[in-house]
Amino acid sequence: MIDHAHDLASVRDATERLLTAVGKLDNASVTESSRLPGWTRGHVLAHLARNADALVNVFEGRPMYVSGEARDSDIERDAPRPLDAQLADVRESAARLQDAWAVPGDWSRTVELRNGITDSASRVPFRRWVEVELHHVDLGIGYELEDLPAEFTERETEFLAARFAGHPDVPPTRLTDGTRAWSTGREASAPEVTVTGPPADLLGWLAGRREGTALSAEGGPLPPLPPL
Repeated sequence: MIDHAHDLASVRDATERLLTAVGKLDNASVTESSRLPGWTRGHVLAHLARNADALVNVFEGRPMYVSGEARDSDIERDAPRPLDAQLADVRESAARLQDAWAVPGDWSRTVELRNGITDSASRVPFRRWVEVELHHVDLGIGYELEDLPAEFTERETEFLAARFAGHPDVPPTRLTDGTRAWSTGREASAPEVTVTGPPADLLGWLAGRREGTALSAEGGPLPPLPPL
């Protein structure tokens, strides 16, 4: 069962970690490349701020983004700003989101996200937690997949395994970190491939942050994953 109150607190904690780390940068560092192709660190920070405002829209009954083009142009507009402006925007947009979440409402209701995706309102705080944690890693400032909270790593691995479950281009696959196991890919009575590796590397591969070189595959090669 989703504990949205727990996830709200986790989002606050993750945001503070990110703000503390980013606060140690300088203006030049913000303009440097992130780990995401084509994006500077400024792009990542601008995206986090605009994503927070987009989720406010979701909880207040408006479309998440006016359009995909508007989303992209807002990020491009905000990416070149200096560090103090980036920090203030991430902090203030995160506060607006927490305020929106504090308004009494039905957390079991279905809300519409981007591209027509729907989900329970109670799952949205975890989705925001994912944004903050993974994009903190994407900044390339010393926060790695191995530094993610263990609970987060397990839950996001489970979420991504479920996302690829039933996908026709992914063979029936068993994922394991040696302690826990997940199934993904096409439905079958038994897995074709078993992928084993450390939790951070499994998550990195599923999330498109690592190529999977630290993973071992039995029964076949490491399956290629479609883009998220």
